[in-house]
Amino acid sequence: MITARDMRSGIIIEMDGGLFLVIETQHVKRENRRALVRTKLKNLLTGSIVEKSLRSEDSFPQAYIEDKKMQYLYKEQANYFFMDQSTYEQVAIEKEKLGAIVNFLKEGMDATVHFHKNVVVSVDLPFFIDLKVEYTEQWIKGDTAKGGTKPAKLETGATVKVPLFIITGEVIKIDTRTGEYAGRV
Repeated sequence: MITARDMRSGIIIEMDGGLFLVIETQHVKRENRRALVRTKLKNLLTGSIVEKSLRSEDSFPQAYIEDKKMQYLYKEQANYFFMDQSTYEQVAIEKEKLGAIVNFLKEGMDATVHFHKNVVVSVDLPFFIDLKVEYTEQWIKGDTAKGGTKPAKLETGATVKVPLFIITGEVIKIDTRTGEYAGRV
């Protein structure tokens, strides 16, 4: 059990039948009243963010999250299939749970899948991945009026802004946390 006054960013708790990631906490001491802890929490099952004021003595069970290294296999309709590399067990994950990372999934790619009581909570990709540019406009030397970037379609179907010197067929590094160009490979 963890009390509200001991909550810190990054802790995952069970509350109101859901799993919540503590994003932010603020301890508030009021005159002649009990202290409060204002929290910003992210529901890991729905993705919504809520703000709650808790009494400092309120306590909640800390959630146990199991991390497994898995390999992305393929997509079938709205499900994405991942395989545990040690047991070869396959897990289907809905597109909604994956969020924006579906734009960067490539067959054979490794990912970290987070489980709570055998239910998938979230999926994390490596911070940087290498992807091939399938198509981008030709750059004309001296054409910098557009701010020095142009859209490029990647092998996964995602479109990102890249510098003008990037050409079709080149392999680039993408930051999966922000979805932005990070450099050439």
